[in-house]
Amino acid sequence: MTKLIECVPNFSEGADSGIIEEIVFAVRSAKVRDLHSDPDHNRSVVTMWGEPRAIKQAAFELTERAMQLLDIRDHAGVHPYIGVVDVIPFIPLRDCSMAETADLARELGNELWEKLKLPVYFYGEAAILKERRDLPMVRKGGYGALKQEINTPARCPDVGHGLNPSAGAVAVGAREFLIAFNVNLKARERDLSQSIAKNIREKNGGLPGVRALGLELPSRGLTQVSVNIVDHQKTSLKKLFDEINKWAKEYEVEIEGSELVGLIPASACFEGMKDYLRLNRLTEEMIIEHYL
Repeated sequence: MTKLIECVPNFSEGADSGIIEEIVFAVRSAKVRDLHSDPDHNRSVVTMWGEPRAIKQAAFELTERAMQLLDIRDHAGVHPYIGVVDVIPFIPLRDCSMAETADLARELGNELWEKLKLPVYFYGEAAILKERRDLPMVRKGGYGALKQEINTPARCPDVGHGLNPSAGAVAVGAREFLIAFNVNLKARERDLSQSIAKNIREKNGGLPGVRALGLELPSRGLTQVSVNIVDHQKTSLKKLFDEINKWAKEYEVEIEGSELVGLIPASACFEGMKDYLRLNRLTEEMIIEHYL
């Protein structure tokens, strides 16, 4: 069977559909399976896969076009970021080991610096420094903090040096499946979603394998609990939603709805999931196994 690796690059444009389409259209070497754009995050998430050489080339193609069309100095969005292409994770999908996937991530990182002069941080299983295994540590403080600290020993890139003037930097990594799940609340107070995020995330004593942020969605008059589940075997989507719902009731705020960003494995699904989670969209095409 053909080796398959999934890649989920996130780039810093979520409002201009013309620019988004141009960047995604640049991907010629792999199959694009999903695109999720959000104007308040001002961010797009592309899900694509292919055999190792092809998916690496596809990630390069997307990054090169994003660098041609976007300028990080003009960017504004509620989601943390460090560059016009913020993060490029590789995930072994079929007949590939994590070690092979990490090697591929490092190869791409070196190419991005050599050919595009884009400085790179390696994270996850591709991390060179153990303190950079977790993406939030790489992205700590976002572009603003990195701009001030880029030349300090603790923040210098793994490949390259300084920031690219118009593109910033990028985090490239290898990891297992991650589920990105957002729950929108009928409230404008960001403090409320930040408090719920703090209550549920693992590092504050919450749910295992859960990372969460509280964000404001000004264009919709909502606030959002934005979650990454890094291990859905430890914390299921149902358990996560129940916990957010519990705190929402505690704070007397109503859940407006929820959304999945990108694709999810079948093992994360359950009967009646769309209604239970109040998902705005759930189709067979959002399940990875549908294609395999």
